[in-house]
Amino acid sequence: MKATKITYWVTTAIVSLMMVFSAYKYLTDPAIDAGFKHMGFASYFRIELAVAKILGAIVLLAPVATRFKEWAYAGFGIVFISATIAHIASGDPVPNRVMPMIFFALLIASYVAYHKLKPAVS
Repeated sequence: MKATKITYWVTTAIVSLMMVFSAYKYLTDPAIDAGFKHMGFASYFRIELAVAKILGAIVLLAPVATRFKEWAYAGFGIVFISATIAHIASGDPVPNRVMPMIFFALLIASYVAYHKLKPAVS
């Protein structure tokens, strides 16, 4: 049980921190705006995604109802898979293609640990 709690909190914290950091970069870094344009996305999508990432990170870390956490996990899963596809389709270098899948693996580990702890967490 202790190992599961550690796994849950470490993986959830890593994913949440990365989402907040990337949201910050989406809102402040002109290079990120250029990257979104390179992949064919409008600038408003970058803002929407930043807001969604901040809200999702809060939901993953906060003691909220399970249904909200499920939506956050699903949303982040879609974000990571979509990011991988977008980077591949736009011909970006390998690190840009692989990093979303690494975070997807961490998200899955967090999700599995969450469900093992669910009676204790909810």
